[in-house]
Amino acid sequence: MNISPKLTRGWIVAASLVLPLSTFAVGAIAVDDQQGDSEPGYGISTGASSKQEAQRQAVKECRKAGNDSCKVVVWFETCGAYAASRNYFGIGYGSTLEKAERMALKECGHNRCKVHVSDCE
Repeated sequence: MNISPKLTRGWIVAASLVLPLSTFAVGAIAVDDQQGDSEPGYGISTGASSKQEAQRQAVKECRKAGNDSCKVVVWFETCGAYAASRNYFGIGYGSTLEKAERMALKECGHNRCKVHVSDCE
């Protein structure tokens, strides 16, 4: 069966009118981490339809876990990570969990930093 190029282009145009321009989900990490804390509190959100929704959900999850001073530290379309030590922190994002975690540890910049939370869409 031969499909005409004209018909194929028609389907592509029709699909682009029906499908959303961005089919990517967004995630975010919110953290309550005071200098000197050994373990930061956090909340994470994945699968949100917008950056703002992801940020709201992450803060909500952070507060639900009993934290008072939650702030969004990173939002991501693929993978995100948060690393910290008692006095340093770093965030990361990337196409894989490994890349996001590596970036967070590098940005944290101290040998006692460890990844506390990371996830991918």
